[in-house]
Amino acid sequence: MPTALETVCSQQQAQTRDFTRSKDVKSNGKASVEDEEDDDDIEAGPSLPPEELEDGIGDEEGRFFGGGITTDTAEALNYIDEVDNGDNSNAEKIDASWLRKVALNFERRISKNSELRAKFENDPQKFMGSEADLDADVKALSILSDHPELYGEFAKLGCVASLVSLLAHENTDIAIDAIEIINELTDQDVEAEQQQWDILVDAMLDADLLNLLYGNVLRLDEANESDRAGLYHVLGVLENLSSRTAVAESISSNTSFIPWLLKRIQQKEPVVSQNKQYSAEILAILVQASPANRTLLFGLNGIDTLLQLLSSYRKRDPAKGTEEEEYVENLFDTLTCCLDDPKGQAQFLEAEGIELCLIMLRDGKMSKPRALRLLDHALGGPEGGACCQKLVEAAGLKPIFSAFMKKHDNQSTEHLLGILSSMLRSLPGNSAERIRLLAKFVEKNYEKIDRVMQIRREYASKVAAVDQDIQHEKSRLSAQEQEDRADEWLSRRMDAGLYALQTADVVLAWLVAEDAGAKKRIQGLLAERDESLEVVKATLQEQLKSMDVTMEDNDAMFQDMLATLIEHLQ
Repeated sequence: MPTALETVCSQQQAQTRDFTRSKDVKSNGKASVEDEEDDDDIEAGPSLPPEELEDGIGDEEGRFFGGGITTDTAEALNYIDEVDNGDNSNAEKIDASWLRKVALNFERRISKNSELRAKFENDPQKFMGSEADLDADVKALSILSDHPELYGEFAKLGCVASLVSLLAHENTDIAIDAIEIINELTDQDVEAEQQQWDILVDAMLDADLLNLLYGNVLRLDEANESDRAGLYHVLGVLENLSSRTAVAESISSNTSFIPWLLKRIQQKEPVVSQNKQYSAEILAILVQASPANRTLLFGLNGIDTLLQLLSSYRKRDPAKGTEEEEYVENLFDTLTCCLDDPKGQAQFLEAEGIELCLIMLRDGKMSKPRALRLLDHALGGPEGGACCQKLVEAAGLKPIFSAFMKKHDNQSTEHLLGILSSMLRSLPGNSAERIRLLAKFVEKNYEKIDRVMQIRREYASKVAAVDQDIQHEKSRLSAQEQEDRADEWLSRRMDAGLYALQTADVVLAWLVAEDAGAKKRIQGLLAERDESLEVVKATLQEQLKSMDVTMEDNDAMFQDMLATLIEHLQ
């Protein structure tokens, strides 16, 4: 038997929820949960107080004139207060037995609603009550997010498939509620073990979740507030599922979500909406999760599309703290990830991405550091040579070195060093572009080399301080304990600036190998602190030693480069 609380809550839900949210009865036979009130029954102004009874308390129905609640409702509210205050001694235990009862009732609600819809297809009033009951049961499933230990039983009982099937319900409001619950259950904030989460997600995928989600994307109308919220929940589910690489790939291979996302982020809006921003974020997550997703984006001419969208911000900054600012960040993130792929670099070059970045360096504010990051990725790797040449041809050396001579945060400094290192690595020997690059380092009495050395000293000092702390910690640990903490120590060294130090030394090693005058200048600067080229050599040797011997071909090329530079430092 239902408790007083359950009875009252069920009554209130049936009375207050409007499934169609001001849409009344939809053309496909969906029902509005609330009956229309008869205007003739509505009285203007406050109602008169009830006639006073002998005991002076209220009328025969148990309502208080001042409070406006029945005795049953008062008892229910008192129960809620007790629960809120920690008195939950009478609360039902949430366990497998409870779940089986809930599952049975849930399946009955679905069957009853389906039967009534089929029987009274043209008379929505006949099945709207069952729709309200079903909606209440769907929402009640949210409690499972606090009990992930029941996810396996939930899937075993078949309830996961039933819940997912509601995404195809004729009433989009029920579908939206089901999507919202799925979003809650799969959220990364749920304290579920990986195995529990996997069982739940696998059951959802087996029930064709991805295609049903995409079907809702196509039928939801963002002009309607409830549909707009429903789309947001769809995007939330995609974000949750993308934490597993295989699922992220399935999202693109089994549905058309990536084409839809690419189209959605291009929609014109007076103010960038939450869903437009979230769509850009999901696109960034998907392309970062899988090379296959990036390949699909390349086939949709996605690099050119992203550059066109970003071109609006070459001189203009979005307002701080807005959805638009996050939207722009996500566009940059997506494009940056694509540039780690040779196909992405080629499309970026063809779509004049180098030229756009140089404009941002000259005229942008928010876009300036992000343009540096794009260039760093575009010029990097064994396939970055063409982009390196284009940067020199497009008169990019002046703005790059101008930025290099200024003080920046750690990330921008790393990107600038990365750009210089990539050009020294990739520009062909004796080419006009390489000669122009080397000339920049030599001009004005080697001021650019002085700047590289200044950066080197700064980061060498920071890394040395961390190394000293780590050595002190190592002295108190066993060999096994040291091995267990190796990743942590490497992370601390990287945070201190190890990457910037290594890249600066690669640049210095290239200059030593390329130009006698540059070598003499570098040796002189090192001698000021009683150092020699041995410190540069040591950094490169450590970097080479740390590289795995089983690396891919492109990393093997980097290994060969380091070995050659070390020879020139003898």
